[in-house]
Amino acid sequence: MAPPAASDGASPGTPPPEPWVEREVEVILGRLLQWGVGIAASVVLVGGVLYLLRFGGGEPHYGTFRGEPDDLRHVAGIVRSVGGGGSRGIIQFGLLLLIATPVARVALSLLVFARDKDRLYVRLTAFVLIILLLSLTGIGP
Repeated sequence: MAPPAASDGASPGTPPPEPWVEREVEVILGRLLQWGVGIAASVVLVGGVLYLLRFGGGEPHYGTFRGEPDDLRHVAGIVRSVGGGGSRGIIQFGLLLLIATPVARVALSLLVFARDKDRLYVRLTAFVLIILLLSLTGIGP
């Protein structure tokens, strides 16, 4: 008589996947996104309040567009501005944190796939991470 077939499609002798490990990883990745967005929003809020306290009473000039200064268009300039207490730098830093949150999720996923020795997903996730990093640094097309 043949042994009963595995219901999950796994070959005989292969231990079934441990669902609590997958669930734990999902929870960690979800919390990373929640905390990342929450911290980023808090930083932007603090910067916005500081900006309004300093410049909120000024008269707006809607006919002239003024973008961010050059020093707030690069990470080093944003960090310098935050160190000096600049409200616009704090807002920009919060936006950097918001952008970094899903990138950190992809990087953490890459580590999980590498730990599980899942070569296909390691390659795919590494490819996505490289594309994200290249696009964020301005190196890509």
